[in-house]
Amino acid sequence: MKLSPTRRTHRIPALVCALALAVACSLSACATPAATTQDEGSSREEQASDTQATASFRDTDLGCDLTRTGSVDLAYAKNFTIDTYEGGYRLVCTANGERFLIVPEGASAPDGLASGIAVIQQPVTSTYVVSTGMICLLDEIDVLDVVTVSSVTAQDCPVEHLAQAIDAGDVAYGGKYSSPDFELIASAGCTLAIENTKINHAPDAKRKLQELGVTVITEQSSTEPQVLGRLEWIKLMGAIFGHEEQAQASFDAIAARVESVASQDPTGTTVAFFYINDDGAAVTRRSTDYFSQMIELAGGSFVSFDPDDENEEQSSSVQAVIDLEAFYATAKEADVIIYNTTVDASVTSIEDLIAKNPLLADFKAVQEGRVYACDENMYQAMTSMDAIMSDIRAALTNENDTFGYIWKLD
Repeated sequence: MKLSPTRRTHRIPALVCALALAVACSLSACATPAATTQDEGSSREEQASDTQATASFRDTDLGCDLTRTGSVDLAYAKNFTIDTYEGGYRLVCTANGERFLIVPEGASAPDGLASGIAVIQQPVTSTYVVSTGMICLLDEIDVLDVVTVSSVTAQDCPVEHLAQAIDAGDVAYGGKYSSPDFELIASAGCTLAIENTKINHAPDAKRKLQELGVTVITEQSSTEPQVLGRLEWIKLMGAIFGHEEQAQASFDAIAARVESVASQDPTGTTVAFFYINDDGAAVTRRSTDYFSQMIELAGGSFVSFDPDDENEEQSSSVQAVIDLEAFYATAKEADVIIYNTTVDASVTSIEDLIAKNPLLADFKAVQEGRVYACDENMYQAMTSMDAIMSDIRAALTNENDTFGYIWKLD
């Protein structure tokens, strides 16, 4: 399901049909244990939409004679693939060019395995988790007990179960991605580190972890082009920790709930999503961003500034930095404002927002009191994306009953 940059009112029937078809296929696939994998030579694997067949980074040559038997079916994710091999082995290829062989319990890495393939030996019993986005996925498949070291404190933890474990001393704080507590990680017996793409800025830290015998996998869910592609990383977590069937079932259930929200009629409500940076410019998201897509799926029309924005050198593939006067000209008539307090937590009221710049007082949404805020949970709570979309929908329709991911400012 690739979202088109065209207006939602023109694409929603096709979008809902695509979601419904994929969910229906996934649900029917769960009927048999083998349905989560594609047999070699099957017609499904030959389809152009098959991530396994089209991913340029996928390399199934192990350097040894282990026989490939199929691949895990991915409906949305584009940044990883999983191939299955005889004996229960799994080969993971990720978009950054890395490969990992998951070795089942009781087995060992095969002789002659290519030197560029890192080994993840099951059972994985001690893990250093840096990626906060993966915490909810681990919680969903009931493997949080393997997390012994974390980069988050109990106060900052997005999942209550892990926060409780940190408070109880069962999980240790191991430092941020750039400066981990190597001695603690080693003493905890961690064999796996789950990082996010920030680790690319700290290659020395990654190298040191590997020297300690820790396999480092970099999850890239944040760069998935489709909202359910981010969620589908649950299948990779399921493969790593031996909970594949549970991961598949969870994905199917959440995807069905997302489809239910997305099947509702468009509201015609326009939404400006942004924060004001230290330079006084508006920082918004591209129309292809995760949250922007959820606004559209919830029935809104996202006020977009891509691709040819001013101050392009400050922008990126996911965000756009716009001079406030230019932003005002386009977003002034937006029906709803959602202020991104993930970055700027100083705005807790409409008065705080106007204090950023007097121009904001003239925005239609400000004058009508339709200003909302959100925090980092909208990006970290992937397993609750249907609830997040429902909150967005409530903002679009001016309702008060929400799950608390989006809240109204007074």
